[in-house]
Amino acid sequence: MVQGLIGRKIDQTQAFLEDGTRVPVTRVFVGQNTVTSVRNTEKNGYDAVQIGFGSKKKSNKAELGHVKGAKLEKAPQFLKEVKSEGSDSLEVGAVIAPSDVFKAGDIIDVLGFSKGKGYAGVVKRHNFRGGPRTHGQSDRERAPGSIGQTTTPGRVYKGKRMAGRMGSENVTLKNLQVLEVKDGEVWVKGLIPGVRGSSVVIEKVGEGKKFVPLYAEKVEGPVQPEAEEPVQEAEPQAPEVQAEAQKESAEVQPEVPQEVNAAEPETKEEVKDAS
Repeated sequence: MVQGLIGRKIDQTQAFLEDGTRVPVTRVFVGQNTVTSVRNTEKNGYDAVQIGFGSKKKSNKAELGHVKGAKLEKAPQFLKEVKSEGSDSLEVGAVIAPSDVFKAGDIIDVLGFSKGKGYAGVVKRHNFRGGPRTHGQSDRERAPGSIGQTTTPGRVYKGKRMAGRMGSENVTLKNLQVLEVKDGEVWVKGLIPGVRGSSVVIEKVGEGKKFVPLYAEKVEGPVQPEAEEPVQEAEPQAPEVQAEAQKESAEVQPEVPQEVNAAEPETKEEVKDAS
């Protein structure tokens, strides 16, 4: 199977692991990788696959002829040859999904083009300390100092760290880890070179032994209310039946005796007779 894919850097964010650790995360879109050419041991002496990513706005005849077997309308914007195990199983024109190559916990190397910082001095470019600030040294604070010897060797060695263009170089970050693969994206633990929208190559190296997955919130389903039993309406009765029911209820009800109120005051005549 293919050991690497081409992607496009989306952005940088952060996430939390299951043990509570906060880690930086880089999101890389790794969809639309199309096989444009296949290398095998019998014909080429090694196993590899050439994959294309993106599409150019304008393509010449040579580029369209190269991807003719893949049946692409436009030439890919980026082409990269990656290692493959059993490349005979892949056909030209096949689309490789990121989930077919990577999974959470894999160890990867990321190749990218670093940001350009322009012309920089030795303090910024090589982390030089600079000269002293006292003893009459008014203009030597960020100077590089001596750059060579005297008569022997009589020249400046190649590769001497000096001021110059900073950045805009091919950079490879090794032994990064894949945190998650979903929706055509690969979430890489850590930061990778390049600006947003720049192309990167992700190569699979191995599998991590001490992998801690991302924290996932447990979403509980909504509690469904108990269904109320429907109230059955009484069927309308015939008028004859209703009359008989009222007659029976009147017979059953007992007569309520009238209570004598003893607290009523006596009349005037009864009071005179008593006297």
